[in-house]
Amino acid sequence: MESEEGGMTVRVRESRDSVRSVAMLFDMVFFLLCFGFLWRIDLGSKRSRVADSMALVLHAGNGNKNAFKTLITAEYSGVQVELAKNFVMGVTNKSPEFLKMNPIGKVPVLETPDGPIFESNAIARYVARLKADNPLYGNSLIDYGHIEQWIDFASMEIDANIGRWAYPRLGYMPYIAVGEEAAISSLKRALGALSIHLASNTFLVGHSVTLADIIMTCNLYIGFSWIFLKTFTSEFPHVERYFWTMVNQPNFRKVLGEVKQAESVPPVPSQKKPAQAKEPAKPKEAKKETKQEPAKPKVEQVIEEEEEAPKPKAKNPLDLLPPSKMILDDWKRLYSNTKTNFREVAIKGFWDMYDPEGYSLWFCDYKYNDENTVSFVTMNKVGGFLQRMDLARKYAFGKMLVIGSEPPFKVKGLWLFRGTEIPKFVLDEVYDMELYEWTKADISDEAQKERVSAMIEDQEPFEGEALLDAKCFK
Repeated sequence: MESEEGGMTVRVRESRDSVRSVAMLFDMVFFLLCFGFLWRIDLGSKRSRVADSMALVLHAGNGNKNAFKTLITAEYSGVQVELAKNFVMGVTNKSPEFLKMNPIGKVPVLETPDGPIFESNAIARYVARLKADNPLYGNSLIDYGHIEQWIDFASMEIDANIGRWAYPRLGYMPYIAVGEEAAISSLKRALGALSIHLASNTFLVGHSVTLADIIMTCNLYIGFSWIFLKTFTSEFPHVERYFWTMVNQPNFRKVLGEVKQAESVPPVPSQKKPAQAKEPAKPKEAKKETKQEPAKPKVEQVIEEEEEAPKPKAKNPLDLLPPSKMILDDWKRLYSNTKTNFREVAIKGFWDMYDPEGYSLWFCDYKYNDENTVSFVTMNKVGGFLQRMDLARKYAFGKMLVIGSEPPFKVKGLWLFRGTEIPKFVLDEVYDMELYEWTKADISDEAQKERVSAMIEDQEPFEGEALLDAKCFK
């Protein structure tokens, strides 16, 4: 009996302890829910106080497309943002007061009750988040992810390449023809991808304007206003339709006014007279500016984020090398036009043309082949490398091989460069270069010479293994 009663006592105690634990758990959950609810209220009230207590001040000129991002976002979000009065590029942004907000002196900068914010996309995001549950950020987590995706695309693929094309022609960066060709090529690829997406979508994400549309349109604005002729944009009809749809939305028109497409491409500036940062505008000039319609921004406004116009650079050093008996374009034509007897015609022709004093041959081996576990990802990686080599097309020929029938796949390549070393501008500009081990080919070694021939020919088996893919840069 005592044992049974003792056991019953233990069970009763255990039962009471369980009930107490459950009660404590419910109390904790209730506390967390209340805390979260109050935190949301507090966050919302903070947003409201920031939005309502004072107007946010945006330090930038009134023609800056990066300022447009914030002003349009504010229109959609019901947030008051004012442009700083009497802002003069080159003067205001170099003042001690401005440099306290952004030490490198670039614009725009947003002045808020909690401190300054610089970088245009960050400012636009901040303004959008001042409105709770802002539809500019979509309706779901995947919407948010896609919006951020297109913001990055608009910056890295669209804006960067428009700048590389437009700013040298406007005289605010050194003009290098091969750099312009690379920028246009990269831009066309990006606009092509954008046009494909827009073929079945009115907006970038969902069924209404989002922050991605605002930033994309503002980045396209400089292109359409200054450098994109109708003959250029007609290649991308869905991008055309999208841009004109966006700039004619009421909230866009309030900020941009009437937008007109460029009718001519700015000429290449004279190298003798590089563009200089303009003197501060005189009061009379400022008055004239306020009377005009905000149609097309002035050149100095276009590049407001640049501190000063850099001096023009010298010619590409490769253009200053002594003439070579090897004409690269002749070799590329021979390679492309040889359909049969490749070894007897093209390879023999290559060695007949090759000039070791004017050109050099390099083997490259990818350092991280262990990562190459998916075939299409590996091939895309190589394709991206070749795209980024566009700036060297005038001075190089290359073959890239993806080797193996099963993962991990090996990536090897052969490159012909003008000069006896790898061009410095390629090493500086193409980040992929550091992902490879580079070895200069010694053609006095018959084994290495035969390896060069085999890589140009890309016949399998290559070094005893199957070829998954072969790409040519020419």
